[in-house]
Amino acid sequence: MANPTLDDAATAPRLSILVPVYNESGNVVELHKELDAVLRDFPDGYELIFVDDGSTDGTAGLLASIQDSDPDHVRVAFLKRNCGQTAALSAALDLSRGSILIPMDGDRQNDPADIPRLMARLDEGFDVVSGWRKDRQDTLVTRKIPSRIANRIIARISGVSLHDFGCTMKAYRRRVLEGIRLYGEMHRFIPIFATWQGARVTELVVHHRARTAGKTKYGLGRTFNVVLDLILILFYQRYAQRPIHLFGRIGLISILLSLVSLALMLYSKFLPAPLTGLGAKSFIETPLPLVTVMFFLAGVQSILMGVLAEMIMRTYYESQSKTTYLLGEVRQGINRDSTS
Repeated sequence: MANPTLDDAATAPRLSILVPVYNESGNVVELHKELDAVLRDFPDGYELIFVDDGSTDGTAGLLASIQDSDPDHVRVAFLKRNCGQTAALSAALDLSRGSILIPMDGDRQNDPADIPRLMARLDEGFDVVSGWRKDRQDTLVTRKIPSRIANRIIARISGVSLHDFGCTMKAYRRRVLEGIRLYGEMHRFIPIFATWQGARVTELVVHHRARTAGKTKYGLGRTFNVVLDLILILFYQRYAQRPIHLFGRIGLISILLSLVSLALMLYSKFLPAPLTGLGAKSFIETPLPLVTVMFFLAGVQSILMGVLAEMIMRTYYESQSKTTYLLGEVRQGINRDSTS
């Protein structure tokens, strides 16, 4: 996420609302009106950042008109093609200047009236406040049930106890998002990244409204993408600094299985079991030789992949001067001149 320049910092608003949109021509005008009604008296300044994700239904033209009508608060970015919600949100993060960041969907299912409540919860000392659509206004089979299953899996695997990772409406302190780059469907996992970085994370029940215009862009297929992204971030969290520990274990297990297969192959050839009454079997009569070779090659390849991954990760950390630790507070004594 890009940092505001010194000139921007002097005039930067405190609050940035981030709204990625795609084919929401029936919603963006009313959404801007609702946001203006909620925030017009906000004392510390605010900005509304709309990112059009390659819309084809006239949304881009409406956003341009909104910006012309409210130039003091609205900033609009247009992506050259449809890049996905996470990419559009990442663009909004890079353009934002506020110290508090609140992303929300552009379909008006998130309620702008929840923004002051999210900010008030931040002021209680939290770094991230995640919205929870407790009374979700979506279809049961294709949206609500898959979401509940996915949320439970994510909470169980990640160790972060939230009910609704998929709710876009969240409030972040800017420092929590420094250095985070978003890919795939990973915007929903920001609270997990933040928790791993030592941030204080909580959740707040927010209103969820039924869609009144446009069509949903989500389906059952997105659940599989979320699970795959979860596997990826778990790899980063557990093995990014020592990937050889993962690939090496897999390799050693594969080699061990190849030795077991070899032992069974030799046993069936030279030491047939007397209780079965079977004679010695030729190597070509069983799949064991192939299984032995397959496991052995897979094991060697996995170990070599671990070595390569180790080299890549060390290059990654050293080339960007990244540390392998997270430094908190440092306290030390004050050096005093002992000479008189």
